[in-house]
Amino acid sequence: QVQLIESGGGLVQAGDSLSLSCRATTRSFSNLIMAWFRQAPGKERECVATISRLGSRIYYGDSVKGRFAISRDNAKNTLYLQMNSLKPEDTAVYYCAADVSATITTSRAAYDYWGQGTQVTVSS
Repeated sequence: QVQLIESGGGLVQAGDSLSLSCRATTRSFSNLIMAWFRQAPGKERECVATISRLGSRIYYGDSVKGRFAISRDNAKNTLYLQMNSLKPEDTAVYYCAADVSATITTSRAAYDYWGQGTQVTVSS
């Protein structure tokens, strides 16, 4: 069983930056595909970014390309999301997710473990 603990959400203004962290309680963190998803009120949960086990492959959703950066530190069992140039439309609950398979994917259904979510609110 893997527990994912997110931190770093909050209320910021448009144009500001915010950093999210997700700590995993597992000794096998380096074996996990990791991702950040987000869900705004009334909308489907969407994949923001995903990263392969060693960080060599990364995918970003079109809406965040060039503004967000996903990274991981396998020695610290931690996943990060650096969010720059935030927009009001980035307002959502952000979730950390882990997938035990070997293939990087943006499919919500593929992820086996989820964090509790952290709220990010961007005011205009």
